Amino acid sequence: MRRHHVLGTALAVPAVTLMTAWAALAVYWSDLPGQALRMALAIGIVAATAAAFALSRRKRAALAAYLACFGLFVVWWAAIPPSNDRNWQGDVAVLPFVEQNGNMVTVRNIRHFTYRTETDYEPAYYDKTFDLDTLDSVDLITVYWMGEAIAHVMLSFGFAGKDYLCLSIETRKEVGEAYSSLKGFFKQYELVYVAGDERDLIRLRTGYRNPPEDVYIYRTRVPPENARKLFLEYAKEMNGLHANPKFYNTLTTNCTTNVIRHFRAFGGKVRYNWKILLSGYTPLYAYELGALEDGMSFEALRVASHVNAKAESVGQGADFSERLRQGLPGVKARVLRLGASPEELPPGMPPRP
Repeated sequence: MRRHHVLGTALAVPAVTLMTAWAALAVYWSDLPGQALRMALAIGIVAATAAAFALSRRKRAALAAYLACFGLFVVWWAAIPPSNDRNWQGDVAVLPFVEQNGNMVTVRNIRHFTYRTETDYEPAYYDKTFDLDTLDSVDLITVYWMGEAIAHVMLSFGFAGKDYLCLSIETRKEVGEAYSSLKGFFKQYELVYVAGDERDLIRLRTGYRNPPEDVYIYRTRVPPENARKLFLEYAKEMNGLHANPKFYNTLTTNCTTNVIRHFRAFGGKVRYNWKILLSGYTPLYAYELGALEDGMSFEALRVASHVNAKAESVGQGADFSERLRQGLPGVKARVLRLGASPEELPPGMPPRP
């Protein structure tokens, strides 16, 4: 009996410690008015918990009371609603949405800013209609700015080998707000899907951020029928966020986990893996799954897929995306896929079962 009591205590102490730390941080990063008040409440939660367990002789009763209070706290925190009505930063102020008429989809509010610097730009948006029957490629784009372990992940959908729509899952930050991974655990950012022209979303990262970020474009083996399903999953989410906002979460609702969720929504068999949590290794994981072109080693593929120099040299014309992809592994095969017989496709190109 005593052994069970000791074991229970050993398990309760770290659990209470973690729960208290989470509650304190949730209060500190909440929208309650005044940083001083939030700090005082956070410290008060920690101090009250420590005092309650230190001074109580009936530890089980103290634990039961603590769990009841923590449950009420979780109810309060869960009731905090997301909103589309805030003073948003200019780059995420306008939400995209999609209208579908059979095979034709019109994407509204495609971002195409003209940049002087990262924060000095002329906002501009346009609408464009795409034919889903010509959707022939999905490109995995990864962006690195702090080493190899962490990357921002985007997808770009290609139509007829020349028109591309880049979709980026991001935090919807307010004016004066900066990104913090820690704050991202505590309902401090709404979720936004940016539909963008690659002359914006790629050139912003290669040419206007200081220092420049490293951008890689990987051609995937996603077959057209699944590319269509994936695009429509994105469209569904964009339209949903337009009407019903959601919170971003650093761990569960981010630029990588949401991509996986969209794949899994139509039966895509992608297991969660540490290479998804450490998003910089997502291309390696995709390569290991056979989702990328595999006629070379991953390291060689990675080198060949780096596009920074090309992004700065191909100009800003309407053919930017097409020229950016010239010479990338898999590009020729992707163009051939539409209407090509199996004999015409390079070896290994048909999608794996």
